Amino acid sequence: MPALDPAASITELTRAFVDIPSVSGDEAPLADAVEAALRAAPHLEVIRDGNAVVARTDLGRERRVVIAGHLDTVPVNGNLPSWTEDAGTPEAALVGRGTVDMKGGCAIALKLAVELAEPVVDVTWVWYDLEEVASARNGLGRLARTRPELLAADFAVLGEPSGGDVEGGCNGTLRADVTLRGRRAHSARWWRGENAIHAAAPVLAALAAYVPAEIEVDGLVYREGLNAVGIRGGVAGNVIPDECVIEVNFRFAPSRSGAEAEAHVRQVIAAAAPDAEVVVTDLAEGARPGLDAPLAQAFVAAVGGEARPKYGWTDVARFSALGIPAVNYGPGDPSLAHADDERVPLAQLEHCERGLRAWLTAA
Repeated sequence: MPALDPAASITELTRAFVDIPSVSGDEAPLADAVEAALRAAPHLEVIRDGNAVVARTDLGRERRVVIAGHLDTVPVNGNLPSWTEDAGTPEAALVGRGTVDMKGGCAIALKLAVELAEPVVDVTWVWYDLEEVASARNGLGRLARTRPELLAADFAVLGEPSGGDVEGGCNGTLRADVTLRGRRAHSARWWRGENAIHAAAPVLAALAAYVPAEIEVDGLVYREGLNAVGIRGGVAGNVIPDECVIEVNFRFAPSRSGAEAEAHVRQVIAAAAPDAEVVVTDLAEGARPGLDAPLAQAFVAAVGGEARPKYGWTDVARFSALGIPAVNYGPGDPSLAHADDERVPLAQLEHCERGLRAWLTAA
């Protein structure tokens, strides 16, 4: 079985994480290695759930925090084993699948979990499986459904890539199909039909003119957005179409519930096209950062930098659904996640390790 050595430098430990392939569904070898490293630490209670691994301190501290990250990656594409570019320079980076999303964060968590026997808060460390696939299979979601007691905490940190800065909470996301109806006719006798594609024009105009809100939540300003992201319609080159479907995506601030987000989308569409049919196809609630809480403020102060909002959706929303404020904090540029040239600066690995260590050991 491949081994992970938490005593190694964070660069070498991250390289070892990356070089154990763990495409979604094939996390077992990496989960085995994480579990083996944790079981060597006597201060940790270790629980295995499928290919998720949970380790807990039980020091009787007043507060408990969760620090979590997913083990799986998207498929490899000629980018394993990992390699280092610009070694010996300030720009040095580890390159390879999973370096950004998110084995750097997972390696930092393992190193600190084993080394810190007496953190100032009790810590539940979680490495979970199946994040990069359908939400219903997500390992953190599985734990929330079947072992919620393992995730009970006052605050959570998800090691998703954030460029080494704190990104609080996340926007919610909603997708919906907006369907316009018409009546088919031969295009040579177009007046006998009703063109559904033409009927889409007011909806598209409303979306183009839409002014998204900027909403402050717990001191962070989240930028919303309502956009058309797809359109389909048409029967043949000589037929007036009787149906046109516009797919819209609403990214909404975590101050809105999913139900409020849906009601807002329906209101915007109804104002433009009262007869349009709106069917929600996907909905994920956002997450409040909870940065007004003392524990969260202490975290931001310890790791340094200025907190900013997370515009994309991450698993911090799962913690929010459990009533736990959560932030994203990890090494790597999120825009490089899943890219074939995925790379994490070595300086960011060291920065995030120092930040988490400082927070967990602060007097």
